[in-house]
Amino acid sequence: MGGLGALGSTLRETLFDLAPIAVILFGFQAFVLRRPLAHPRRSAIGLIYVVLGLALFLVGLEQALFPLGKAMARQLTAPMFIHGADVIAAVRWQDYGWVYVFAAAIGFATTLAEPALIAVAIKAHDVSGGALSPWGLRLAVAVGVAIGVAMGTFRIVTGTPLPWYFIAGYAVVIAQTALAPRAIIPLAYDSGGVTTSTVTVPLVAALGLGLASTIPGRSPLIDGFGLIAMASLFPIITVMGYAQLGAWPRPHARPRGVARRTGEKEVTMKFKLIMALVDDGQTDAVLTSAREHGATGSTVITSARGEGLKPAKTFLGLDLEGHRDIVLLLVEEHLGRTILEAIAEDCHFDDTPGTGIAFLIDIEDAVGLSTQIGTIQSEIEDEI
Repeated sequence: MGGLGALGSTLRETLFDLAPIAVILFGFQAFVLRRPLAHPRRSAIGLIYVVLGLALFLVGLEQALFPLGKAMARQLTAPMFIHGADVIAAVRWQDYGWVYVFAAAIGFATTLAEPALIAVAIKAHDVSGGALSPWGLRLAVAVGVAIGVAMGTFRIVTGTPLPWYFIAGYAVVIAQTALAPRAIIPLAYDSGGVTTSTVTVPLVAALGLGLASTIPGRSPLIDGFGLIAMASLFPIITVMGYAQLGAWPRPHARPRGVARRTGEKEVTMKFKLIMALVDDGQTDAVLTSAREHGATGSTVITSARGEGLKPAKTFLGLDLEGHRDIVLLLVEEHLGRTILEAIAEDCHFDDTPGTGIAFLIDIEDAVGLSTQIGTIQSEIEDEI
Protein backbone atom coordinates (compact mmCIF):
# COMPACT_ATOMS: atom_id res chain seq x y z
CA MET A 1 0.00 0.00 0.00
CA GLY A 2 2.91 2.30 0.66
CA GLY A 3 3.97 2.04 -2.98
CA LEU A 4 0.41 2.68 -4.26
CA GLY A 5 0.04 5.63 -1.92
CA ALA A 6 3.31 7.13 -3.15
CA LEU A 7 2.20 6.58 -6.75
CA GLY A 8 -1.15 8.30 -6.15
CA SER A 9 0.51 11.27 -4.47
CA THR A 10 3.08 11.55 -7.26
CA LEU A 11 0.32 11.38 -9.90
CA ARG A 12 -1.47 14.33 -8.30
CA GLU A 13 1.76 16.35 -8.10
CA THR A 14 2.62 15.53 -11.71
CA LEU A 15 -0.82 16.62 -12.92
CA PHE A 16 -0.45 19.87 -10.99
CA ASP A 17 3.03 20.46 -12.46
CA LEU A 18 1.97 19.71 -16.06
CA ALA A 19 -1.26 21.73 -15.95
CA PRO A 20 0.40 25.11 -16.79
CA ILE A 21 2.19 23.55 -19.78
CA ALA A 22 -1.05 22.09 -21.13
CA VAL A 23 -2.91 25.39 -20.60
CA ILE A 24 -0.24 27.34 -22.49
CA LEU A 25 -0.06 24.89 -25.41
CA PHE A 26 -3.80 24.47 -25.89
CA GLY A 27 -4.45 28.13 -25.14
CA PHE A 28 -2.10 29.30 -27.88
CA GLN A 29 -3.54 26.73 -30.27
CA ALA A 30 -7.11 27.90 -29.64
CA PHE A 31 -6.80 31.66 -29.07
CA VAL A 32 -3.59 32.72 -30.86
CA LEU A 33 -3.22 30.32 -33.79
CA ARG A 34 -7.01 29.72 -33.88
CA ARG A 35 -6.67 26.31 -35.44
CA PRO A 36 -8.12 23.01 -34.30
CA LEU A 37 -5.81 20.25 -33.15
CA ALA A 38 -4.88 17.97 -36.01
CA HIS A 39 -5.27 14.81 -33.90
CA PRO A 40 -7.10 15.63 -30.63
CA ARG A 41 -7.66 11.99 -29.62
CA ARG A 42 -4.02 11.09 -30.16
CA SER A 43 -2.90 14.21 -28.28
CA ALA A 44 -5.10 13.33 -25.30
CA ILE A 45 -3.78 9.77 -25.18
CA GLY A 46 -0.23 11.10 -25.42
CA LEU A 47 -0.79 13.44 -22.46
CA ILE A 48 -2.10 10.53 -20.38
CA TYR A 49 1.02 8.54 -21.25
CA VAL A 50 3.22 11.50 -20.27
CA VAL A 51 1.55 11.88 -16.86
CA LEU A 52 1.68 8.16 -16.10
CA GLY A 53 5.26 7.82 -17.35
CA LEU A 54 6.57 10.77 -15.35
CA ALA A 55 4.77 9.65 -12.21
CA LEU A 56 6.12 6.10 -12.46
CA PHE A 57 9.59 7.42 -13.21
CA LEU A 58 9.59 9.77 -10.21
CA VAL A 59 8.44 6.96 -7.91
CA GLY A 60 11.19 4.76 -9.32
CA LEU A 61 13.77 7.46 -8.61
CA GLU A 62 12.73 7.75 -4.98
CA GLN A 63 12.44 4.01 -4.42
CA ALA A 64 15.43 2.75 -6.41
CA LEU A 65 17.88 5.13 -8.10
CA PHE A 66 18.44 7.62 -5.26
CA PRO A 67 18.99 4.89 -2.61
CA LEU A 68 21.17 2.90 -5.02
CA GLY A 69 23.42 5.87 -5.77
CA LYS A 70 23.86 6.68 -2.09
CA ALA A 71 24.50 3.04 -1.21
CA MET A 72 27.17 2.67 -3.92
CA ALA A 73 28.92 5.85 -2.77
CA ARG A 74 28.83 4.73 0.85
CA GLN A 75 30.23 1.27 0.06
CA LEU A 76 32.94 2.48 -2.30
CA THR A 77 34.22 5.00 0.25
CA ALA A 78 33.92 2.72 3.29
CA PRO A 79 37.26 2.31 5.19
CA MET A 80 36.91 -1.48 5.03
CA PHE A 81 36.76 -1.38 1.23
CA ILE A 82 39.57 1.16 0.77
CA HIS A 83 42.03 0.29 3.52
CA GLY A 84 41.09 -3.30 4.25
CA ALA A 85 40.18 -2.47 7.86
CA ASP A 86 37.33 -0.78 9.67
CA VAL A 87 39.41 2.28 10.53
CA ILE A 88 39.42 5.89 9.41
CA ALA A 89 42.70 6.80 7.70
CA ALA A 90 43.87 9.97 6.06
CA VAL A 91 42.17 10.73 2.76
CA ARG A 92 44.47 10.06 -0.21
CA TRP A 93 43.16 10.58 -3.71
CA GLN A 94 45.04 7.48 -4.93
CA ASP A 95 42.92 5.25 -2.67
CA TYR A 96 39.68 6.09 -4.47
CA GLY A 97 40.42 4.57 -7.87
CA TRP A 98 37.24 2.49 -7.94
CA VAL A 99 35.20 5.57 -7.09
CA TYR A 100 36.51 7.35 -10.19
CA VAL A 101 35.85 4.27 -12.34
CA PHE A 102 32.31 3.94 -11.00
CA ALA A 103 31.64 7.66 -11.48
CA ALA A 104 32.80 7.58 -15.11
CA ALA A 105 30.85 4.38 -15.84
CA ILE A 106 27.60 5.64 -14.29
CA GLY A 107 27.95 8.99 -16.09
CA PHE A 108 28.50 7.25 -19.44
CA ALA A 109 25.67 4.74 -19.04
CA THR A 110 23.04 7.18 -17.78
CA THR A 111 23.83 9.66 -20.57
CA LEU A 112 23.32 7.04 -23.28
CA ALA A 113 19.89 6.31 -21.77
CA GLU A 114 18.97 10.00 -21.44
CA PRO A 115 15.68 10.61 -23.33
CA ALA A 116 16.43 14.31 -23.85
CA LEU A 117 19.76 13.49 -25.53
CA ILE A 118 18.14 10.84 -27.74
CA ALA A 119 15.55 13.39 -28.92
CA VAL A 120 18.21 16.04 -29.64
CA ALA A 121 20.39 13.52 -31.51
CA ILE A 122 17.49 12.42 -33.73
CA LYS A 123 16.57 16.03 -34.54
CA ALA A 124 20.20 16.92 -35.25
CA HIS A 125 20.39 13.96 -37.64
CA ASP A 126 17.21 15.11 -39.44
CA VAL A 127 18.10 18.78 -39.85
CA SER A 128 21.66 17.97 -40.94
CA GLY A 129 20.37 15.83 -43.77
CA GLY A 130 21.91 12.71 -42.24
CA ALA A 131 25.38 14.26 -41.99
CA LEU A 132 25.43 13.96 -38.19
CA SER A 133 25.17 10.45 -36.77
CA PRO A 134 22.81 10.14 -33.76
CA TRP A 135 25.02 7.48 -32.18
CA GLY A 136 28.14 9.52 -32.79
CA LEU A 137 26.64 12.52 -31.02
CA ARG A 138 25.34 10.41 -28.11
CA LEU A 139 28.72 8.72 -27.64
CA ALA A 140 30.54 12.06 -27.74
CA VAL A 141 28.23 13.51 -25.09
CA ALA A 142 28.42 10.34 -22.96
CA VAL A 143 32.23 10.43 -22.99
CA GLY A 144 32.11 14.08 -21.92
CA VAL A 145 29.77 13.32 -19.03
CA ALA A 146 31.95 10.38 -17.95
CA ILE A 147 35.02 12.63 -17.84
CA GLY A 148 33.10 15.39 -16.05
CA VAL A 149 31.65 13.13 -13.35
CA ALA A 150 35.02 11.44 -12.77
CA MET A 151 36.71 14.84 -12.46
CA GLY A 152 33.93 15.96 -10.13
CA THR A 153 34.44 13.01 -7.81
CA PHE A 154 38.19 13.70 -7.84
CA ARG A 155 37.39 17.27 -6.76
CA ILE A 156 35.23 16.01 -3.89
CA VAL A 157 37.90 13.55 -2.73
CA THR A 158 40.72 16.11 -2.86
CA GLY A 159 38.62 19.06 -1.67
CA THR A 160 40.00 21.39 -4.33
CA PRO A 161 37.94 24.50 -5.18
CA LEU A 162 35.31 24.10 -7.90
CA PRO A 163 36.12 27.39 -9.74
CA TRP A 164 39.57 26.10 -10.70
CA TYR A 165 38.01 23.36 -12.83
CA PHE A 166 35.60 25.74 -14.52
CA ILE A 167 38.24 28.33 -15.34
CA ALA A 168 40.40 25.66 -17.00
CA GLY A 169 37.43 23.95 -18.69
CA TYR A 170 35.92 27.07 -20.19
CA ALA A 171 39.34 28.22 -21.37
CA VAL A 172 39.40 25.04 -23.47
CA VAL A 173 35.81 25.70 -24.63
CA ILE A 174 36.71 29.24 -25.77
CA ALA A 175 39.72 27.96 -27.72
CA GLN A 176 37.63 25.21 -29.36
CA THR A 177 34.86 27.66 -30.23
CA ALA A 178 37.34 29.63 -32.30
CA LEU A 179 38.49 26.51 -34.16
CA ALA A 180 35.48 24.16 -34.40
CA PRO A 181 33.09 24.09 -37.41
CA ARG A 182 30.48 26.82 -36.98
CA ALA A 183 27.56 24.46 -37.52
CA ILE A 184 28.45 22.30 -34.50
CA ILE A 185 29.03 25.07 -31.93
CA PRO A 186 25.37 25.72 -30.94
CA LEU A 187 24.69 21.97 -30.77
CA ALA A 188 27.78 21.45 -28.60
CA TYR A 189 26.64 24.13 -26.15
CA ASP A 190 23.16 22.59 -25.99
CA SER A 191 24.61 19.12 -25.44
CA GLY A 192 25.81 20.13 -21.99
CA GLY A 193 22.29 21.13 -21.01
CA VAL A 194 20.48 18.03 -22.23
CA THR A 195 22.66 15.81 -20.05
CA THR A 196 21.22 17.39 -16.89
CA SER A 197 17.86 15.70 -17.26
CA THR A 198 15.69 12.93 -15.92
CA VAL A 199 18.04 9.94 -15.85
CA THR A 200 21.46 11.49 -15.30
CA VAL A 201 20.71 14.06 -12.59
CA PRO A 202 19.28 11.76 -9.88
CA LEU A 203 22.19 9.31 -9.92
CA VAL A 204 24.89 11.96 -10.30
CA ALA A 205 23.39 14.09 -7.51
CA ALA A 206 23.06 11.04 -5.25
CA LEU A 207 26.66 10.08 -5.96
CA GLY A 208 27.99 13.56 -5.13
CA LEU A 209 26.00 13.90 -1.91
CA GLY A 210 26.87 10.35 -0.88
CA LEU A 211 30.59 10.93 -1.42
CA ALA A 212 30.60 14.21 0.50
CA SER A 213 28.70 12.56 3.36
CA THR A 214 31.06 9.60 3.73
CA ILE A 215 34.51 11.08 3.04
CA PRO A 216 35.99 12.55 6.24
CA GLY A 217 36.27 16.34 6.23
CA ARG A 218 33.79 16.95 3.39
CA SER A 219 30.53 18.90 3.64
CA PRO A 220 27.49 17.73 1.61
CA LEU A 221 26.41 21.35 1.17
CA ILE A 222 29.80 22.76 0.10
CA ASP A 223 31.39 19.75 -1.60
CA GLY A 224 28.41 17.56 -2.56
CA PHE A 225 26.96 19.89 -5.17
CA GLY A 226 28.72 20.99 -8.35
CA LEU A 227 28.98 17.49 -9.80
CA ILE A 228 26.10 18.13 -12.20
CA ALA A 229 27.77 21.35 -13.39
CA MET A 230 30.91 19.36 -14.15
CA ALA A 231 28.79 16.86 -16.08
CA SER A 232 27.45 19.76 -18.17
CA LEU A 233 30.82 21.33 -18.98
CA PHE A 234 32.80 18.49 -20.49
CA PRO A 235 30.23 17.39 -23.14
CA ILE A 236 30.72 20.80 -24.79
CA ILE A 237 34.42 19.99 -25.13
CA THR A 238 33.93 16.43 -26.40
CA VAL A 239 31.20 17.31 -28.94
CA MET A 240 33.31 20.08 -30.50
CA GLY A 241 36.29 17.72 -30.41
CA TYR A 242 34.21 15.06 -32.16
CA ALA A 243 33.28 17.58 -34.89
CA GLN A 244 36.89 18.72 -35.27
CA LEU A 245 38.12 15.15 -35.65
CA GLY A 246 35.32 14.41 -38.12
CA ALA A 247 36.28 17.45 -40.21
CA TRP A 248 39.97 16.44 -40.31
CA PRO A 249 41.03 16.16 -43.96
CA ARG A 250 41.12 12.64 -45.37
CA PRO A 251 43.36 12.43 -48.45
CA HIS A 252 41.61 9.40 -49.98
CA ALA A 253 38.03 10.45 -49.33
CA ARG A 254 36.13 12.57 -51.83
CA PRO A 255 32.68 13.81 -50.91
CA ARG A 256 29.74 13.14 -53.17
CA GLY A 257 27.69 16.06 -54.39
CA VAL A 258 27.89 19.05 -56.67
CA ALA A 259 31.32 20.69 -56.81
CA ARG A 260 32.42 24.15 -57.90
CA ARG A 261 35.87 25.66 -57.79
CA THR A 262 36.14 29.10 -56.18
CA GLY A 263 39.70 30.39 -56.57
CA GLU A 264 41.87 27.82 -54.79
CA LYS A 265 38.93 26.14 -53.04
CA GLU A 266 36.52 23.49 -54.20
CA VAL A 267 33.08 23.81 -52.63
CA THR A 268 30.98 20.64 -52.48
CA MET A 269 27.26 20.89 -51.85
CA LYS A 270 24.62 18.18 -51.50
CA PHE A 271 21.08 18.71 -52.72
CA LYS A 272 17.68 17.09 -52.52
CA LEU A 273 14.67 17.45 -54.80
CA ILE A 274 11.29 18.20 -53.24
CA MET A 275 8.38 17.25 -55.47
CA ALA A 276 4.94 18.48 -54.40
CA LEU A 277 1.73 17.41 -56.19
CA VAL A 278 -0.99 19.89 -55.21
CA ASP A 279 -4.29 21.34 -56.32
CA ASP A 280 -3.70 24.39 -58.51
CA GLY A 281 -5.19 26.62 -55.79
CA GLN A 282 -2.47 25.53 -53.35
CA THR A 283 0.55 26.23 -55.54
CA ASP A 284 1.17 29.76 -54.25
CA ALA A 285 0.93 28.55 -50.64
CA VAL A 286 3.52 25.85 -51.35
CA LEU A 287 5.92 28.33 -52.95
CA THR A 288 5.48 30.86 -50.14
CA SER A 289 6.11 28.24 -47.44
CA ALA A 290 9.19 26.92 -49.26
CA ARG A 291 10.68 30.41 -49.69
CA GLU A 292 10.13 31.26 -46.02
CA HIS A 293 12.10 28.18 -44.99
CA GLY A 294 15.13 28.57 -47.26
CA ALA A 295 14.23 27.53 -50.81
CA THR A 296 15.76 29.80 -53.45
CA GLY A 297 13.99 28.73 -56.64
CA SER A 298 11.30 26.47 -58.07
CA THR A 299 9.78 25.00 -61.23
CA VAL A 300 6.01 24.61 -61.59
CA ILE A 301 4.46 22.21 -64.08
CA THR A 302 0.82 23.22 -64.49
CA SER A 303 -2.37 21.40 -65.50
CA ALA A 304 -1.28 17.91 -64.53
CA ARG A 305 -3.98 15.29 -64.08
CA GLY A 306 -4.46 13.30 -60.88
CA GLU A 307 -6.16 9.92 -60.95
CA GLY A 308 -7.40 8.36 -57.70
CA LEU A 309 -8.83 4.94 -57.00
CA LYS A 310 -12.30 6.12 -58.04
CA PRO A 311 -13.09 7.08 -61.67
CA ALA A 312 -12.87 10.81 -62.42
CA LYS A 313 -16.15 12.75 -62.50
CA THR A 314 -17.21 13.91 -65.96
CA PHE A 315 -20.12 15.80 -67.47
CA LEU A 316 -20.81 15.50 -71.20
CA GLY A 317 -17.26 14.27 -71.66
CA LEU A 318 -15.72 17.18 -69.75
CA ASP A 319 -13.41 16.50 -66.80
CA LEU A 320 -14.89 17.96 -63.59
CA GLU A 321 -11.88 17.22 -61.42
CA GLY A 322 -9.64 20.13 -60.43
CA HIS A 323 -6.25 20.39 -62.12
CA ARG A 324 -3.05 19.71 -60.27
CA ASP A 325 0.32 21.39 -60.35
CA ILE A 326 3.71 19.76 -59.89
CA VAL A 327 6.12 21.94 -57.90
CA LEU A 328 9.83 21.05 -58.12
CA LEU A 329 12.25 22.51 -55.57
CA LEU A 330 16.00 21.79 -55.61
CA VAL A 331 17.25 22.63 -52.10
CA GLU A 332 20.33 22.11 -49.97
CA GLU A 333 20.30 18.71 -48.30
CA HIS A 334 20.14 19.99 -44.72
CA LEU A 335 17.05 22.10 -45.56
CA GLY A 336 15.11 19.34 -47.29
CA ARG A 337 13.24 17.85 -44.33
CA THR A 338 12.49 21.26 -42.80
CA ILE A 339 10.93 22.61 -46.02
CA LEU A 340 9.00 19.38 -46.59
CA GLU A 341 7.43 19.50 -43.12
CA ALA A 342 6.67 23.22 -43.48
CA ILE A 343 4.83 22.66 -46.78
CA ALA A 344 2.80 19.80 -45.27
CA GLU A 345 1.83 21.91 -42.23
CA ASP A 346 1.10 25.20 -44.01
CA CYS A 347 -0.94 23.54 -46.77
CA HIS A 348 -2.75 21.11 -44.40
CA PHE A 349 -1.76 17.96 -46.28
CA ASP A 350 -2.43 15.76 -43.23
CA ASP A 351 -5.56 17.61 -42.08
CA THR A 352 -7.45 17.58 -45.39
CA PRO A 353 -7.25 14.34 -47.41
CA GLY A 354 -6.61 14.87 -51.10
CA THR A 355 -5.07 18.31 -50.70
CA GLY A 356 -1.68 17.20 -51.91
CA ILE A 357 1.42 15.14 -51.29
CA ALA A 358 5.14 15.99 -51.22
CA PHE A 359 8.26 13.89 -51.02
CA LEU A 360 12.07 14.10 -51.09
CA ILE A 361 14.30 12.59 -53.76
CA ASP A 362 18.07 12.15 -53.41
CA ILE A 363 20.17 13.92 -56.06
CA GLU A 364 23.24 11.95 -57.11
CA ASP A 365 24.73 14.73 -59.22
CA ALA A 366 23.67 17.91 -61.02
CA VAL A 367 24.98 20.60 -63.37
CA GLY A 368 24.02 24.22 -63.81
CA LEU A 369 24.22 25.05 -60.09
CA SER A 370 27.51 26.93 -60.04
CA THR A 371 25.86 30.30 -59.46
CA GLN A 372 23.80 28.98 -56.53
CA ILE A 373 26.81 27.32 -54.90
CA GLY A 374 28.85 30.50 -55.39
CA THR A 375 26.14 32.57 -53.67
CA ILE A 376 25.99 30.17 -50.73
CA GLN A 377 29.77 30.15 -50.42
CA SER A 378 29.85 33.97 -50.42
CA GLU A 379 27.28 34.08 -47.63
CA ILE A 380 29.32 31.59 -45.57
CA GLU A 381 32.51 33.60 -46.07
CA ASP A 382 30.69 36.82 -45.08
CA GLU A 383 29.53 35.16 -41.84
CA ILE A 384 33.03 33.96 -41.07
